[in-house]
Amino acid sequence: DERIFALAAWRETPYFTDAERAALALAEAGTRLADRPDAVPDDVWDEAARHYDEKALAALVIQIALINAFNRLNAATRQPVGAWG
Repeated sequence: DERIFALAAWRETPYFTDAERAALALAEAGTRLADRPDAVPDDVWDEAARHYDEKALAALVIQIALINAFNRLNAATRQPVGAWG
């Protein structure tokens, strides 16, 4: 539970491995595209590639894109967060 509660502060907490931090940095960069001219900086990509092989990195990028698409669909259709079945 502590890891879930600390997710918003993933940089400051001791609960995540280096590989998890690399995935979180990639997810954050891939989500906040308008924050910088180079959406995913080389250092973020390189760190993720250091921890994940090509297949795992591709799966991670697809999951990031898919979850972002779900979030945008929910926002566009005014679906409340966490309102399932």
